Amino acid sequence: MKRLFAVAFLCLTCLLFPSRMEAGHFGLTGGINFLGIRNLNMESAIGYSAGFTYKFNLPVGFAIQPSLLYHSKASKSEGGQFNADLRVDYLELPVSFQWGPDLLFFRPFLDVSPYLGYGLNHDLNFKEYDVPDSSTAIVKDSWSLVNRLEYGLGLGAGLEVWKFQFVCRYNWNFGKLMQATDIKADMKNANFSGVSLSLALFF
Repeated sequence: MKRLFAVAFLCLTCLLFPSRMEAGHFGLTGGINFLGIRNLNMESAIGYSAGFTYKFNLPVGFAIQPSLLYHSKASKSEGGQFNADLRVDYLELPVSFQWGPDLLFFRPFLDVSPYLGYGLNHDLNFKEYDVPDSSTAIVKDSWSLVNRLEYGLGLGAGLEVWKFQFVCRYNWNFGKLMQATDIKADMKNANFSGVSLSLALFF
């Protein structure tokens, strides 16, 4: 719970600087991600994001850039004790805190991005091989197993050239992906982590 409040605080920090913000830029953003669930040995699968963003310029190279995204995250596992495919789609609010020098024609920057998300839908296909006569369980749009709330942190770097912005981040989810109480111990703290790549176009 403390982590949730910390992320929420960081996401709302931009509201504390209205007098220092300069005119910003509205943009469209989208990208792909390669996320896995490491403690379940679920490998990375390709997901995607798309939405709107707005960058507020601050003095001495700082900027704050909140976004509103439709973010689809996926992971898979083949072989071993089980075969699983999981995809969860979130409405996500990341707030990017950036610093980097403006070098006239381009701007490299460091990026710290706390985020909050709310699950819109999911698709889970699961089969355990160590259970005799087990069959594939397909759970779709039922939130008795998957937690709707997500929150986490992304760290990375980016580059702006003219009206384009490219960002590469490594993302950690801090909450619990699974919310059922009768699941295995190693699933209780499972969550997505991995690399995301995004491209924004400002107007």
